[in-house]
Amino acid sequence: MNVAQVVRLLASLAWLAAIAVIFISVMRAGRGQPLRRAGTVVLTIVGIAILLTIVGAGLVFIQPEERGVVVSAFAEKGYRDQVLLPGLNWVVPFAETVVVYPISRQTYTMSIAPEEGQISGDDSVEARTSDGQKVLIDASVIYSIDPDQVINVHIAWQNRYTDEMIRPLTRGAMRDGAAQYGVEEIVTSQRLELVEGIVDTLDGQFAANGIVLVDFILRNIAFSDEYAASVEQKQIAEQLAQQAVFVVQQRKQEAEQARQTAQGRADALVIDAEGKAKANLIEAEAQAKALELLGAALRTNPALLNYEYIQRIAPGIQVMLVPNDNPYLLPLPTLTPGGSLPPASGE
Repeated sequence: MNVAQVVRLLASLAWLAAIAVIFISVMRAGRGQPLRRAGTVVLTIVGIAILLTIVGAGLVFIQPEERGVVVSAFAEKGYRDQVLLPGLNWVVPFAETVVVYPISRQTYTMSIAPEEGQISGDDSVEARTSDGQKVLIDASVIYSIDPDQVINVHIAWQNRYTDEMIRPLTRGAMRDGAAQYGVEEIVTSQRLELVEGIVDTLDGQFAANGIVLVDFILRNIAFSDEYAASVEQKQIAEQLAQQAVFVVQQRKQEAEQARQTAQGRADALVIDAEGKAKANLIEAEAQAKALELLGAALRTNPALLNYEYIQRIAPGIQVMLVPNDNPYLLPLPTLTPGGSLPPASGE
């Protein structure tokens, strides 16, 4: 409670006290018991009440977040050129009145939710995009009165600046901004640009009316039921198309994997065949080389063949019985008592 309010409260109490004294005096006078010096007491209290009323009417306390416009009967223009600053101020009682305006930040919200905005019910802004689609926009505008323009706001708008200036200018800027973009652009790539355009528009319009735009908040953008249904169908179709592409890619990967597996098997068979062929070639070359060496040995020592024949039949046999009516396949060499072959010819 400030000083001006205290003075006004004391003035009210003084008037009540004066009325009470008068009432008591009348009651006692009716009983034949007049109150001594009642008139003096009443006049004194009334005088104090009048003084406090005059002082209370002249004192005005302005809060730090406020400014006061003085409407004066003595001023040529009907108001003082200077606003009242925070603190205790004096005006001419009953000849000057003060209209207080807040200079703190204020918020005006327009929302589709019934209880969120300044107006109960659906107060969202209905706009048309450049492609003819209807959108419902929720927004909040944060603003304040320019302390240096309080008198101009009072002259132009008085206390109607919120409903008759802030609200219509904001809604108009939102509709004009939405009309410059397609419906998909508003909710995706151009949303920030839309907000910037609205801010630029409101900033100039508010400043021309003594208002400072602090911020503009685009809260939500809703579509019509028909467009929302079409968007949902489009998203479903896109998801199905993406799923089909994924299935095709999966089939391609499986086919490529099967091809690589088959190629690996074929390569393994080729390598195995090549290995076997090389092994057979090496074996054939070895056998040929062995035959070549054996042939060379037989050419130099023909008796070697008989010796090998005997060794393969039974190694170490020195006596062999054969039928007397069968011819010999190979001529038998004459064995020496030690079991060794006779020396080759030429040795």
